[in-house]
Amino acid sequence: MIDGKKVLFSGMQATGSLTLGNYLGALKNWVNLSDEYECFYSVVDLHSITVRQDPAELRKRARNLLTLYIAAGLDPKKNCIYYQSHVSGHTELSWILNCFTYMGELNRMTQFKDKAAKHADNINAGLFTYPVLMAADILLYQADVVPVGKDQLQHLEITRDIAQRFNAIYGDVFTIPEPYLGKAGISIKSLQDPAKKMSKSDENANASIYLMDDTDTIIRKFKRAVTDSEASVRYCDEQPGIRNLIDIYCACTGKTPEETEKEFDGKGYGDFKMAVGEAVASELKPLQERFGELVKDKAYIDGIIRENAEKANYYALKTLRKVQKKVGFPERVR
Repeated sequence: MIDGKKVLFSGMQATGSLTLGNYLGALKNWVNLSDEYECFYSVVDLHSITVRQDPAELRKRARNLLTLYIAAGLDPKKNCIYYQSHVSGHTELSWILNCFTYMGELNRMTQFKDKAAKHADNINAGLFTYPVLMAADILLYQADVVPVGKDQLQHLEITRDIAQRFNAIYGDVFTIPEPYLGKAGISIKSLQDPAKKMSKSDENANASIYLMDDTDTIIRKFKRAVTDSEASVRYCDEQPGIRNLIDIYCACTGKTPEETEKEFDGKGYGDFKMAVGEAVASELKPLQERFGELVKDKAYIDGIIRENAEKANYYALKTLRKVQKKVGFPERVR
């Protein structure tokens, strides 16, 4: 805990462009957590290089992501918003935790198998030990809670296992993190394949709404969204495409699925898709305008990067020094 608050850690990779799914599923909900938790939100650029990146593009995307955090409403005075690569404790702790993680545990990680299949020409050790770095991300700040989706639960479970193993040997060193069970964001599906999540890495540009898409682009993508042959706006499992659009509409308007069904009773898919597109464009406009203002203020963003890196390093070092002493590393001469 920090100043009487439990600690929350989360982050996003500095690759691709954030989608509506990232925003409604996570980022929008982060904004309301700072009053209850001491929040650390990382731009996880270390994780990004398990896949080959263009250096200039990675730097640009990392800065844009950090700026988007703020544009979405995260107050950098109340939340620690920082680059993972600016806190060396992440990699230092990761090496130590590697020595307390078993090969069999890493072999069972489904995300490694998925990424290895997608990047068969670059199955590197970083890709394999990715969950250990993620464990270090969380444990470095003694996080009490971590917002995770279903696809990340396995990573939190191995983090807990590593922490418990270390604590069993050296005493009460790490806080054992729990999944965040507060208000969860909704899972937004692909506009072209409602059986899978909306993804920033989807090769079909029409499958995802990106946070910087303009209104015309948003409307066009929703017009092309996959529906079905029933031609009625009903919230049911038999209509996954329409169900996904209703989820999006409700998230942007505050209406319930029942209210949405009544609103569009007797209307066709064309009217509904147009309304969803307009609701999304309206939802994203303030974020886009704020982002546009922030990118022009280089000194302000640079100040946040510097100040938040100092804060993150302060808390990271508190944990790291404790761990280094426990495992037997010589104390540093001051």
